[in-house]
Amino acid sequence: MREAIAERLDEARRRTLALVAPVSDADLNRQHDPLMSPILWDLGHIAHFEELWLVRNLEGPVEFGEMPGLFNPFEHPRRVRGELRLPSLDECRGIMEEIRARVLARLDTAAFDDVDPLLRDGYVYEMVLQHEYQHGETILQTLQLKQGTPYEAPRAPRDYPLPAPSNARRGEMVHFGGGRVLVGTGDRRVAYDNERPAHEIDVAPFSIDVYPVTNGDFMEFMRDDGYARRELWSDDGWTWLTDAHVAAPKYWTLSADGWCNRVMDSVSPIDPDRPVCHVCYHEAEAFARYAGKRLPTEQEWEVAAGWDQASRRMRAFPWGDEPASPSRANVDQLAFDVAPLGAFSGNWSPLGCYGMIGDVWEWTSSDFVPYPGYETFPYKEYSQVFFGSEYKVLRGGSWATRSGVARNSFRNWDYPIRRQIFSGFRCAR
Repeated sequence: MREAIAERLDEARRRTLALVAPVSDADLNRQHDPLMSPILWDLGHIAHFEELWLVRNLEGPVEFGEMPGLFNPFEHPRRVRGELRLPSLDECRGIMEEIRARVLARLDTAAFDDVDPLLRDGYVYEMVLQHEYQHGETILQTLQLKQGTPYEAPRAPRDYPLPAPSNARRGEMVHFGGGRVLVGTGDRRVAYDNERPAHEIDVAPFSIDVYPVTNGDFMEFMRDDGYARRELWSDDGWTWLTDAHVAAPKYWTLSADGWCNRVMDSVSPIDPDRPVCHVCYHEAEAFARYAGKRLPTEQEWEVAAGWDQASRRMRAFPWGDEPASPSRANVDQLAFDVAPLGAFSGNWSPLGCYGMIGDVWEWTSSDFVPYPGYETFPYKEYSQVFFGSEYKVLRGGSWATRSGVARNSFRNWDYPIRRQIFSGFRCAR
């Protein structure tokens, strides 16, 4: 276990540093949008979170969940992080290396037993790995927002296979007949506290889209004046739309040749057969109303993603219990984009939904609230302080999500106005 953990910590760090290697010192230090931190702040936060949980909190009782000081996200909200005096990239790398040396020394003496719940099955190491994975996706959001010098990314373009044959037509839905199901998880090796506990609920019959909503689908909404029709928007959505003055997904621009999309400083015509990305909750809700549908609840989404009616059990992933990987789903990719529908022939759920892991985070209609029987572990600042009606839950992971985070039970959340995240949706009825 020690050797495997050390290798995974090293791989996560190499991936993080590879993402930022092509970026100038000025762009690393600049706050490109009030919604996002300077990338140097993310790097420092990754390092000090690791120091806190893999050194300090393993040496005695847990004192706090976030390291006090420059890289504490509650002391320094995102909107002010551009004003902070941050270390340079070389200084950040030095800090990371020094902390990592102490982490590996502590790992040599770690007792993976039941005495310390942080160490049981290596949980705290999984938590810190996932933390770095998640900040890698955050860094990619910042790089997508960045203007100016093109991002010379370590791209790995893919030639996707032809879409897998399917009887499902675009816009077709599959039906769940209702019943008692098990959602959430009892896992204590990898899952975060907000995913637990596993619990039974009664789910009413519903239908859900086979595919996520595509660029082509969303263009039809736009052509039919979807952004101008008040009846399609909630009160909150219309207020946001009036203030934001948008008429297309983020990063879409209209040229003489038609609509184009900018992905990591590469501009290309809109592909109608790929999932729409960078839409907020309000846009997703308005489209669903336009289509005569609605957004699914997160419980409906989870049932559609993993419930196996034949065995009466919830799968960890749509295809089964084998972990996510770039060959199974459009996650953990360095092609930096969503894939054509059907590109991953094994990414089907038992109910008959395609692509519920990967490509885009999918908005649900659910507020981010605790499950019945929820217990905070190991710190309240990850989940507990965010519970409430301010945030909507997203599920499934995006192309930028590392494989170690993508799973059916994972709950992401954000404000319903957010569009910088790699977010799309599918509809239900």
